[in-house]
Amino acid sequence: MDSGTPPKLPQQFAVAGRIPLAVIVVDGDGLVSHWSSGARRLFGPGKEDAVGRPAADLLPVSGALEQRFDDYDVFDEFGPGLDGPLTGRTSYPTAGRAALNEPGRERTDVLWWAYPLVGPGPERLLVLAADAAQLHREAGDDGGSIERIAPGFALHTDFPGSDELARRLPEILPSMSVGESSRIVSQVLELGYPVLEFSQHDRVPVTPDWGVPRRAEQRPARRRHPMGPVARTQPPSPEFAADLEYAAVRERLEFLNDVSGRIGSSLDLSRTIQEVSAAVVPRFTDVAGTYLREQVIAGEGFPDGPPDERTLWHRVALEHVDEPGRWDDVVPVGESMPFPAHTPFFQCMTSGDPVLVPRISEQMGTAIASQFEKRDIRPLINGRSMLVVPLKARNVVLGFMILLRHAERAEFNDMDRVTGAELAARAGLVLDNARMYTYQESVADTLQDSMLPQVTPRMAGCDTATRYLPGTLLGRVGGDWFDSIKLPGSRTALVVGDVMGHGLNSAAMMGQLRTAVQTMAALDLPPDQLLRSLDDLAQRLGEHYLATCLYAVYDPIRGELLMANAGHVPPVIVRSADGRSELLELPTGAPIGVGGVPFETARIRVEPGDRLVMCTDGLVEVRGEDIGVGLATLCEFAAHPAASMDDACDTIIRALNTRGGRKDDVALLMARLNGITREDVAEWRLDADPREVGRARRLVREQLAHWSLSDVAETVELLVSEVVTNGIRHTHGHQVELRLVRAEALLCEVVDDDHTLPTLLSAGPRDEAGRGLRVVSALAREWGTSRTGNGKTVWFDVALPHTGRRAR
Repeated sequence: MDSGTPPKLPQQFAVAGRIPLAVIVVDGDGLVSHWSSGARRLFGPGKEDAVGRPAADLLPVSGALEQRFDDYDVFDEFGPGLDGPLTGRTSYPTAGRAALNEPGRERTDVLWWAYPLVGPGPERLLVLAADAAQLHREAGDDGGSIERIAPGFALHTDFPGSDELARRLPEILPSMSVGESSRIVSQVLELGYPVLEFSQHDRVPVTPDWGVPRRAEQRPARRRHPMGPVARTQPPSPEFAADLEYAAVRERLEFLNDVSGRIGSSLDLSRTIQEVSAAVVPRFTDVAGTYLREQVIAGEGFPDGPPDERTLWHRVALEHVDEPGRWDDVVPVGESMPFPAHTPFFQCMTSGDPVLVPRISEQMGTAIASQFEKRDIRPLINGRSMLVVPLKARNVVLGFMILLRHAERAEFNDMDRVTGAELAARAGLVLDNARMYTYQESVADTLQDSMLPQVTPRMAGCDTATRYLPGTLLGRVGGDWFDSIKLPGSRTALVVGDVMGHGLNSAAMMGQLRTAVQTMAALDLPPDQLLRSLDDLAQRLGEHYLATCLYAVYDPIRGELLMANAGHVPPVIVRSADGRSELLELPTGAPIGVGGVPFETARIRVEPGDRLVMCTDGLVEVRGEDIGVGLATLCEFAAHPAASMDDACDTIIRALNTRGGRKDDVALLMARLNGITREDVAEWRLDADPREVGRARRLVREQLAHWSLSDVAETVELLVSEVVTNGIRHTHGHQVELRLVRAEALLCEVVDDDHTLPTLLSAGPRDEAGRGLRVVSALAREWGTSRTGNGKTVWFDVALPHTGRRAR
């Protein structure tokens, strides 16, 4: 056997064999940094288990093979085993043959080649490995006629298949940049092409087969070579070309399948855009810029007809393998711009078909660069291959992707055009789904926000604070709501409700029920009767709607709460006397919409400073946990002292919203029941006699002087005379009631037994009536009317001067 380098064979006698190769990259510490699918098939572990582990642990070889292979000593510095070069610190290529011994697995004869990779960055070693038995199986040989097979290196690279290695190696090293993979290829070809050496000095260079199964009908006819295994003469046969073409198609299908699995992991539009860009760089292209129509970003509909030169396109992503910052300053993400008709981008977005530019010429580069004011992008694009693919769905162009390859990389071809079109079609559908979800979510959020009230933080004798948190699941918009409603007699209605389910239907149902509660509260219905009427309404709206509701009426003068519950989470009361909190035990009726179940009103005594906490079940209920745990936590943290009502709400939200597992939306309403003392209330009964109007003015003037509110006495006297006159004129009985309440504002109420509510009228110069309420509307801060069980109440309030405000 000649252990030296054999002479170069004449080209006409060169032959090429094809065997699947495992590709492994080992760093200077002997750890695996790349592990191909071929390595998984040959050695067992998958990529996730291999990367980062010592290579010696993953390649269980026994060293040199005995008997007839002992005479192979071309690279005897390391021997034919794998142990030597796996440190990643060898300075020249090595090759060998070893046995793969693993418990419970049949012994495998492994051929391998190891290349040191030099250049910028840490030391690395590229290892190619193959199953030697594959040669026998491919040739149909029993092994008897092959004296010896050993891996080696050819010092010339004119064998068929060298171009294929240069093209294929970057594709199987997707984690490396184009520059790195090109450098690896050049080193492999310079140091020596991987070959198989036979006993009579014949060499068969290995044309790498990345493990793609070949169709039986496309396998070329094989012949027995007298000096070795499978052989082909030059030039390659048509069958061999068809085999390569089939492998390329399979690889592209695998690429598209892999990309499809990596995009669309969520319905978040911005995340989807990033996934689409990252999926193609650097495996398919070196630069990927994504542009979307402004309407897609804004979640709006599209105008009729195709886009034109006035259409603005928003650059939403730019992925590349160049040095950081090279593209970011010239074509920043977030910029919007139109594209003129002479550009390939305009052609793509109007036709909806991919546009292929094999190489961007100087002329085209200048034309494209003219769109970028004060920025010269020609160094970034000239000489590169470009493919523009449309992102469209349902026959609408949503945007497009500009794909660029470096000049040293193979140009985009027709097969790439087809691949890019298929990629864009899949990405377009994913983007459109994300767009539609974003749009629907925006509509639902807007609908719900418009239905949630702007609760007045201070009512008569009552301060309130609220919080709303949307759900964390798809269709997160739900039917939770809260409200506070001003009632006659300085009272306040406090409401919390929850429509079962999520989405637009629940939000719309919530709006209907909330409006109904406000309307019925204006009729001053008792809590149980209001829930009964709400239940009747829900059944008329549809049998599929159910809701829970907690309705409370706070009377700050009497110091009591009237409450009724329709299947809702019980409220918590925090007593000001000792800071103790407790769940209020209320009669619990069935949810709204069930029908046929009575509701009861409970009366609870409260003291000034007590706090009432009402919430929906999304705050206290977590899947897999008893709701009692959440209610106990609510009681505990509701009692924590806080500097303000807002701080108290935040304390509760932090305690209950960080437990994990919350999926439902949350509504929280907290009310501090300040109360109104008797000394802040003045009440009189007036006879139904016009002369009582003067008496009413005098009584009001004296009371305001007692409260040190003489500054507003003139205005209040005028307004009182108007509403008292209205009450005396329309009452059917013998008396009307006049009440003044000093709270955050000065409230005046006049009660009579007439159910007809007064309205503003247009009074002419000669009309005797219709001016009173116009005076009230002009001078009062607020005014209103509401029915009571025995008639109606007309009220107004006037802002107090600073000195007249009650201390809290």
